[in-house]
Amino acid sequence: MPCSIEVSVPATSANLGPGYDTFGLALDIADEVVAELHSSPVDLSSCVEVTGQGAGQVPASSDHLIHRVVREVLDHHGSAELADRLTLRCANTIPHSRGMGSSAAAVVAGISIADALLACVGRGELCEAERLAWAVHFEGHADNAAPALFGGVSISMADAQGSPRSVSVPAHPAVRAVLVVPDTTLDTDYARSFIPEQVPHADAVANSAAAALFIHAIGRDPSLLFAATEDHLHQEYRRPAMPETLARVDALREHGLAAVVSGAGPTALVLGTGEDLRDEVVSVIGEDDADVIAASIADFGATITRTGA
Repeated sequence: MPCSIEVSVPATSANLGPGYDTFGLALDIADEVVAELHSSPVDLSSCVEVTGQGAGQVPASSDHLIHRVVREVLDHHGSAELADRLTLRCANTIPHSRGMGSSAAAVVAGISIADALLACVGRGELCEAERLAWAVHFEGHADNAAPALFGGVSISMADAQGSPRSVSVPAHPAVRAVLVVPDTTLDTDYARSFIPEQVPHADAVANSAAAALFIHAIGRDPSLLFAATEDHLHQEYRRPAMPETLARVDALREHGLAAVVSGAGPTALVLGTGEDLRDEVVSVIGEDDADVIAASIADFGATITRTGA
């Protein structure tokens, strides 16, 4: 039986300074997907329509990441045939390859659609742990996936058995975000290739202290965000991959602003308080060679609306 599913998934920023592969937060910028389950098979060579970010660059066929995720999840539940009847309309707002979680948003959209389709045909639904496990299966780690799924600020890890775990921490209501988004893109795998296998013990100690402080700062005392976003594990090592981004981060931090690299870059994220945070950022680095976007932390992750069956 036909049904229609609407999914909204937020952009995310990961690492947040010291929380490499661990911290993430959802932003009030979102991609929207409408999935239609038809009564008969569709043409899989043209089953995806994309507008906005990535239009003309990502596949319009069943090779599209969202469609592939839907099919794999459905196949695991013995329902792969539903993907043959599925069309997608994607309205993308999240910039691609900028460190704002565009791939995590696509993965979470696919999982959410598959989950809703299973419910549509009466074959059960995925629990929270299953949704996170699927997201990590496709993404490789949970720092972007968890906030895309659940919203807010997340702390993620893998337990002794390798299963992903994530908890949400409340953000202080005064905390705001500003994104500095350049025109250039950066491949995540390339950015990760600069990370060494070992770091000095003193750096690890300093980083763990900053990470612990960050949890208190983001939730209770935003005045500590500058100290709590000091990184010793990844940003400096990645400087050769994105020198302009690190130059912006350096300049902003020299002016006392809590600036970090967003995810794998090249976007920079600034956390702070006050209505004039964006103006403060612009006063330091200008806005001629990058978009400077004011944003808020989104309380909600992926949202799903289903009509029909």
